[in-house]
Amino acid sequence: MADHHVIIDNLVKTYPGAQKPSVDHVSFSLPRGEMLALLGPSGCGKTTILRMIAGLIDITSGAIRLDGTDVSSIPVYKRNLGMVFQAYALFPHMSVAQNISFGLEMRKVGRAEREERVKKAIDLVKLTGLGERKVSQLSGGQQQRAAIARSLVIEPKLLLLDEPLSNLDAKLRDEMRDEIRDIQARTGVTAIFVTHDQDEALSMADRLAVMSAGRLEQIGTPREIFDRPQTEFVASFIGAGTLFEGKVVEPGLALVDDLQTLRFVGDVPVGSRIKLMIRPHRLRLAQNEGGPNTFKGTVEHIVYRGQILTLNVRCGGRLLQADLPTHAGSLPDKGSEVVLAVAPQDLTLIGEVSP
Repeated sequence: MADHHVIIDNLVKTYPGAQKPSVDHVSFSLPRGEMLALLGPSGCGKTTILRMIAGLIDITSGAIRLDGTDVSSIPVYKRNLGMVFQAYALFPHMSVAQNISFGLEMRKVGRAEREERVKKAIDLVKLTGLGERKVSQLSGGQQQRAAIARSLVIEPKLLLLDEPLSNLDAKLRDEMRDEIRDIQARTGVTAIFVTHDQDEALSMADRLAVMSAGRLEQIGTPREIFDRPQTEFVASFIGAGTLFEGKVVEPGLALVDDLQTLRFVGDVPVGSRIKLMIRPHRLRLAQNEGGPNTFKGTVEHIVYRGQILTLNVRCGGRLLQADLPTHAGSLPDKGSEVVLAVAPQDLTLIGEVSP
């Protein structure tokens, strides 16, 4: 891991009086210039990890290494990290330029260099011409840009973002996702951000670290996490889907729900018990029922989502969700009978298998 800029080694945080650790032996590494999302539900430990990296919370055990140096016991002000808080934490009585300049002043950077770096930072986040404006006069998106500029102007070793988009409305959130990703790519700064929003994580991060109850469930690229979840938690937390448990009765064929068979892609020994998931967008309408990977049922509920029509289809004892493109021609009505099918390569094989 010599080329890895950030190494989190067996990190543990247990608060006094707590029965279980908030962060339970978490390890991961991050190459220079990548953006990592710490993703998971509330209380899973993701923000605690971010704050331990920042030096705002003491660790119980383990190590945090930046460029090979253990910074676990180094004070926050000596770690040279940039941090963007959920509430931005800008000084309302100061101008945009003064807010951005503050960290440079604390580092005793000369005035001429300060002014040059502040101007570059303002231009970088597309706030040109707003340097003298009070932050209270800025929109939410502009305040977010100012907070990012303030963090980047000090040329940090690492940029940390704690739920950076949670205070923005839906449209602005989408815009700022692209902006933050673009700024990070242009500067080349290594970044870690915390979010509970899977769409945010999938669209912004080079890699995702999915957390649950203080533990790291899986780390990988967005595609790896979505298409090849290693645990049932990851499969259910990232995207929707219908889960099947069954037994492999012949190579590439599993028996589920007693009578239903599913063909899948994967080298799994006969006799193994496995879990398979069907994502809603993988299902399609079929003409004929019968054979593996087909389901006949009745449409119980329909939701129109613009480009997508979401069907809830009752197939025996199961309720399958199918997302069908609205341009796909004739679509079923509520109460109609349909046949759904999924290709073997579109089934998600989850995690480890057991004999």
